[in-house]
Amino acid sequence: MSLAFSSDAVSVGAPAAGTLRELQERIHSLQGRRNREGSYPVLPCFSPFFPDGLRGGAAYSLETPLSVAMALLAGASAEGQWCGAAGVQDFGAEAAAGFGVDLDRFVLVPDPGDDWTAAVGALVEVLPLVLVRPPGTVRPGDASRLGSRLRERGGVLLVLGTWPQSEGRLTASSSSWEGLGHGHGHLARHRVRLELNQRGRTRTGTVEFGPTSGAGLPGAATRPDAGWPSTGLRDAVRKERDLAGRIGAAG
Repeated sequence: MSLAFSSDAVSVGAPAAGTLRELQERIHSLQGRRNREGSYPVLPCFSPFFPDGLRGGAAYSLETPLSVAMALLAGASAEGQWCGAAGVQDFGAEAAAGFGVDLDRFVLVPDPGDDWTAAVGALVEVLPLVLVRPPGTVRPGDASRLGSRLRERGGVLLVLGTWPQSEGRLTASSSSWEGLGHGHGHLARHRVRLELNQRGRTRTGTVEFGPTSGAGLPGAATRPDAGWPSTGLRDAVRKERDLAGRIGAAG
């Protein structure tokens, strides 16, 4: 099942579940038990940076090309984990597939709407790995609530940009593609110089990865229509908003 949500509630494959619980059950039936305590695998090229994989229950800040984020999702995706992206309107599904992301286990929400935090909270509730691009500065309180949800569910949040309570910050200092020549040819390899700052330690190195046959430059594929999914995730966001209100009133 591949779900690409738009203003027309486009669903490729079986229709989207009508409620958050149904979506949870559906994903669980296809995926099995979530990784609540351990880590999620990464592609071999990222092993020097994440020798134990991406830690479950953590958020990572990425100041890198979008292709790096796609490749980071690919390791867990290849192991059968569900992934998703929210607010990343230049996310190219074809490019992601080229880097190894399984689109049959992927949920895309190009435009989460006004209540971004609630939308991401709804996705974190059902998906093990979620890639997001915040629309602006994230408030520490919102980051704390999402962090609690991540720890509870054992998921991973990859953030394109800064994040107040990140497990680590991955930055790119240089980036180049191989395979293009004089206006023709195909992209073959992407070389990126990376630095990871994590828990007081710094790791640096150069990674190389590339799209498989048929994939193009990330973001070059047709951009999905902006919009919100239909009732399922919209209802989930409403539940998240109500829960946040009750928590605020209790505090």
